[in-house]
Amino acid sequence: MGIVSKLKGSRTQGGLPVSDGLPPSSTSVSHKKKCSYLLPLVVALVVIAEISFLGRLDMAKNAAFFDSWPDMFYKSHSSDGVAVAGVDNEIEALGGDQNGVAQNCEQWLESEDAVVYSRDFSKDPIWVSGTEQEWKTCAVGCKFGFDASKKPDAAFGLSQEPGVATVLRSMESASYYSENNIAQARWRGYDILMTTSLSSDVPVGYFSWAEYDIMAPVMPKTERALAAAFISNCGARNFRLEALAGLEKANIKIDSYGGCHRNRNGKVDKVQALKRYKFSLAFENSNEEDYVTEKFFQSLVAGTIPVVVGAPNIEDFAPYPGSVLHIKELAEVQSVANRMKYLAENPDAYNQSLRWKYEGPSDSFKALLDMSVVHSSCRLCIHLATIIREKEEKSSDFRKRPCKCTKGSETVYHLYVRERGRFEMDSIFLRSSNLTLDALKSSVLTKFRYRKHMPVWKQERPETIRGGDELKVYRIYPVGLTQRQALYNFKFERDADLKNHIQSNPCAKFEVIFV
Repeated sequence: MGIVSKLKGSRTQGGLPVSDGLPPSSTSVSHKKKCSYLLPLVVALVVIAEISFLGRLDMAKNAAFFDSWPDMFYKSHSSDGVAVAGVDNEIEALGGDQNGVAQNCEQWLESEDAVVYSRDFSKDPIWVSGTEQEWKTCAVGCKFGFDASKKPDAAFGLSQEPGVATVLRSMESASYYSENNIAQARWRGYDILMTTSLSSDVPVGYFSWAEYDIMAPVMPKTERALAAAFISNCGARNFRLEALAGLEKANIKIDSYGGCHRNRNGKVDKVQALKRYKFSLAFENSNEEDYVTEKFFQSLVAGTIPVVVGAPNIEDFAPYPGSVLHIKELAEVQSVANRMKYLAENPDAYNQSLRWKYEGPSDSFKALLDMSVVHSSCRLCIHLATIIREKEEKSSDFRKRPCKCTKGSETVYHLYVRERGRFEMDSIFLRSSNLTLDALKSSVLTKFRYRKHMPVWKQERPETIRGGDELKVYRIYPVGLTQRQALYNFKFERDADLKNHIQSNPCAKFEVIFV
């Protein structure tokens, strides 16, 4: 209050000091009266100015300015989230540079975009009508069971109860069970599909690190026959029996342990028997996309080269390029037979087809099998919880989130990311000056490294291919894509594609696959 004390201890007249010991003149009396009226106002203004000044210094000193700034910032935004110049001036008055502004925008966005959902899944878990089971390790509260007093979120079969999602779950081929065809199932009224198709909502494949010792060592090939076959359904609708006969006609010696063309005793351990052969005939009963059963994965465990009749996209399931032989149609039987003979007679070429057993499988193969680390029932709950939150986010309250913060020519975008198999989202931020694919990947890695994140597959994958502690990104894709899209079909081709997606989807959400 030093300024106020000086005002109380002296008076001025025409800019000159007036002594308190002299008798006042009429002019001085007039000035005194005027000052007596103005003094309270001056004092008040000075006090307010000093408090504001000191308060500004204190807030700048303690970096707490943005505790009160968000309200002002939000009001200063137009409907599309662009800040007006007044806010820019406030930031510049504090000496903020672009880095500082970005950080302040991040703090503000964290606050303004924060939401409280109406349902806490840890207290009110996803409830699926079915055999009683509670998935305590699932990333979201997840219970299966029957309770007449509780309305489930989903039920298997075509339930007539409003508001209950209908679920179709089957691992059978759509060639034999037409209801498993995705288009047919949708037409029948199923909301959520769980089939072997990677295009279904929650795929349920035959593959799993836990079920198959994929990286088991290769054993000596001691059998005289080149290949082994285990085929028992002799009425398959595809050409697998014709292919078997065609290989035999091409002088490929085959030991058949199944009911079809049997020439060996079938009472053996299948995988142990396969280990002694250079090739195994992984012939499925239908040629259907993604329908790849244990026949194929047991062949991989055994360390043989699978010769496949079945899924037209079997290369998507191959552990390494060139590790699988595929008979796409009967006309190819002879060429595949020739390739089998060549590999059998050339150890270096044959071993090259099995190099993945020593060097590890491809990232695409790991990314595929890692999906199964999270049980399909848990993935169903995550899928349901995600849908529930997405519906809530369409409300007017959620649409008020700014999702971006602009200062001058620089905009900071608020994005969300989670690992596949997880549920809750983490915040990341990208700037308009660096809205690139590399920047997105870098932001994701920075976020998860800071959190010392452990990938969901870390404990289940074979130890030899778990890698170190370093995170490696395989795919980043928008939440809501099918696994077929995420793994094989979708990709931001250019930085412009990512930019358009972010600008068109406020608070855009992504999933990441680490390998």
